[in-house]
Amino acid sequence: MIHQLQKEAISLLKVLIETQSFSSEEDQTAKHIENWLKQQHIPVKRQNNNVWAVNKYFDDNKPTLLLNSHHDTVQPNRGYTKEPLRASVEDGKLFGLGSNDAGGCLVSLIATFTYFYAKENLNYNLVLVASAEEESSGPNGLDSMLSVIPKIDVAIVGEPTQMQMAVAEKGLLVFDGIVKGTASHAAHPNTDNPIYKTASVLKWFEDFQFEKVSDVLGPVKVTVTQINAGIQHNAVPSEVKLVVDVRVNECYSNDEVVKILQKKSPCDNLIPRSTRLNPSSIPVEHDLVKAGLAMGMATYGSPTLSDQACLSCPSLKLGPGDSLRSHSADEYIYVEEVEKGIETYIKLLGKVL
Repeated sequence: MIHQLQKEAISLLKVLIETQSFSSEEDQTAKHIENWLKQQHIPVKRQNNNVWAVNKYFDDNKPTLLLNSHHDTVQPNRGYTKEPLRASVEDGKLFGLGSNDAGGCLVSLIATFTYFYAKENLNYNLVLVASAEEESSGPNGLDSMLSVIPKIDVAIVGEPTQMQMAVAEKGLLVFDGIVKGTASHAAHPNTDNPIYKTASVLKWFEDFQFEKVSDVLGPVKVTVTQINAGIQHNAVPSEVKLVVDVRVNECYSNDEVVKILQKKSPCDNLIPRSTRLNPSSIPVEHDLVKAGLAMGMATYGSPTLSDQACLSCPSLKLGPGDSLRSHSADEYIYVEEVEKGIETYIKLLGKVL
């Protein structure tokens, strides 16, 4: 059965690659996923472009494990030498946009869910969500599904991790800040030039450190990424605008970080664009992690953002492929990685279900 699932999953991946599914434009890939599950005789539901299903013997009295990955992609970059929407296999590599991020993970989890779908007496319920809008952190992605699907107790989020366990993931905050001063003609004295004042503000952000450092994710990382001021050479502006990127470890909630920076930073106004992309983690004592360790998997902390940020329950990021290939030109995943990914997912879940 596993061999047949591997074959059918790779065929589905090729279809998904050849179907345009830029973030928020995933209607057709959603249809392909729906049809694939229906061919496996699995009742399937759809909310916008999110496709979901539950195992045959779902029991409200049992805890629920979410299997999730996304079927949207970024736009192809200009470095492609191959046709992005063409699935081609060369030297064991399956090329195509979304093959690595996160098509290989998605079809592997779909195959795994199918394997366990009709099994009785599982320790966990299973919920599968093939989600939309992950790449854009859009409003109609996994976040919108949490009020639709059953309550989740733990999750596996499929992203390319080389089938090693990312037991924590940094959250993201983006701040807009302002350094205020006094506007004037450049020819006249001005002791309140906001551009000059910004030098000390930038130094503060460069030197500031949060007290709590994660054993897995390290420190909270604060980086000024944009600065903008002035419209003409002979006028001192009244303000300088900054953008600050903050990568949050699991020692803090996003709300805590907001309060700390707003209280301590020398910006006149520091406002977060959103606080919903929280850090996430799973205890190393969790059965899933212990099962993975028993199988020889390594653990690490991930600096990249995924749909884990939507989840408040413990979550593990795990999947075939390599994060370094994500969003790259001529994206690919090895066919063998998908095959082994399915085997590994099934073996892992077999230890806890």
